[in-house]
Amino acid sequence: MRDLNECRYIQIGLKIAYYRKLRGLTQEQLAEKIDRSPGYISQIETPGFVQPVSLATLFAVADTLHVAPSKFLEFDD
Repeated sequence: MRDLNECRYIQIGLKIAYYRKLRGLTQEQLAEKIDRSPGYISQIETPGFVQPVSLATLFAVADTLHVAPSKFLEFDD
């Protein structure tokens, strides 16, 4: 069983994927805009892989996708 923080990281990744697709961006395009590698974005968005996300990265993603950072931190129980 995953711990609570692992579940939160997965939810953040799924939300990033949702908003990225909503904005019509590929992982590669998002990665380029926030100066990260496409592989890193893939790891964040993959539900079976727990990839912690720094606040700096979260803020960059939020700014790029025009989403309030708090949207990524609203968790389902």
